[in-house]
Amino acid sequence: MSAQEYIIERNTALNERLDYILENIDSLEGISIDKSRIRLDRLEKDTPEDAKSLSQTLYNMLPRVKLTDLLIEVSNWTGFDEHLAHASSNRPPKGEEKSIVMATIMAMGTNIGLTKMAEATPGITYHQLANAAQWRLHEDSLSKAQATLVNFQHHLSLSKYWGNGSTSSSDGMRVQVGVSSLHADANPHYGTGKGTTIYRFTSDQFSSFYTKVINTNARDAVHVIDGLLHHESELSIEEHYTDTAGYTDQVFGLSHILGFRFAPRMRDLSDSKLYVMDKSNVYSKIDSILRGKINIKIIQDNYDDVLRLAHSIREGRVSASLILGKLGSYSRQNKMATALREMGRIEKTIFILDYISNETLRRRIQRGLNKGEAMNGLARALFFGKRGELRERGLQDQLQRASALNILINATTVWNTVYLTEATKILKEKGLLKEELLPHISPLVGNI
Repeated sequence: MSAQEYIIERNTALNERLDYILENIDSLEGISIDKSRIRLDRLEKDTPEDAKSLSQTLYNMLPRVKLTDLLIEVSNWTGFDEHLAHASSNRPPKGEEKSIVMATIMAMGTNIGLTKMAEATPGITYHQLANAAQWRLHEDSLSKAQATLVNFQHHLSLSKYWGNGSTSSSDGMRVQVGVSSLHADANPHYGTGKGTTIYRFTSDQFSSFYTKVINTNARDAVHVIDGLLHHESELSIEEHYTDTAGYTDQVFGLSHILGFRFAPRMRDLSDSKLYVMDKSNVYSKIDSILRGKINIKIIQDNYDDVLRLAHSIREGRVSASLILGKLGSYSRQNKMATALREMGRIEKTIFILDYISNETLRRRIQRGLNKGEAMNGLARALFFGKRGELRERGLQDQLQRASALNILINATTVWNTVYLTEATKILKEKGLLKEELLPHISPLVGNI
């Protein structure tokens, strides 16, 4: 698609939304436009009361299990531990090595540390755990093990009630850092002390398919593209949700070019600026909210450069977070950064118009973000050691802990989903299952 074709196509899409809003402005429920502000009513909860009762019934049918036994059982189903190959010999763990690797994952993922795990596991020494952590729990092996768990969850029949793996959300979980670290900063919003953020991506099927450790004061938005492009699972994400802090104009633009629909929850909607490409069009009833005009010329002049940048990011030659961070710090004179920002303003305006005219979209975003928040709740429950603080100074060591935690999260989700499936079969045989309630059941012990 040429620059001119792009501009015509996006202008048509934008005008179609504007026309729809103009024609239906008086009939849109929960939406009002007062002077130059858009006001949006809070969504009412739509989880049926019967779903809570069904969830309680299903979980009462599940067996109680220790985390150690859960890990072993899930490894027997999925073989995720086969990917934790030795960095030198490339040999997967065999025999007693499996127990050592599982103990190491638990030590890291629960944050109790290798020393306490060695004390709690007769027959396994600190040296064996440290050796497994160094040689088997490296970034590549943990990513492959994680993808195996996500793929297994993706193919479970019960998961299909929650989604098809095409939508996802991302959310940060701030973790205190109890030692001096270059990768920890203070943030008054989270109280005293320094910390870092574990940024986690959650699919609509309740799997955590990507995680990274980022600066606690960094804007989440610049890291969104990394997770969408560089996870190793079979998920085919088409639409991604974030909270308000998770978006910038440039992320909107780059997401569209790369084939993703970026859909943040708009809490500051009344202050959002909407743009048009042609001021000659008349939208009398909503003209007050159209406060900007797209610079079409800057897009035309730099369109090919923006496409080349997007291609480099897709091919992994450069990370999106690095480029977006740099572009965001450039002055307005940087033409490519300005062009990408203008393209993003088009996409943001189109999205906001969809957002205010489509309650189904708003509910979909809300539900997706709820899944991410529930995932962070499980993460905090598992990461209980050392008062939930990281004691690692290096970024790679912090990432290793976060990745091991992700293994525990996904293993727990898989185990719950498998046993919930068996519980639903029993209720169905007894004629007691209301299948329409299953989309509201969660493998994280709760309702969505």
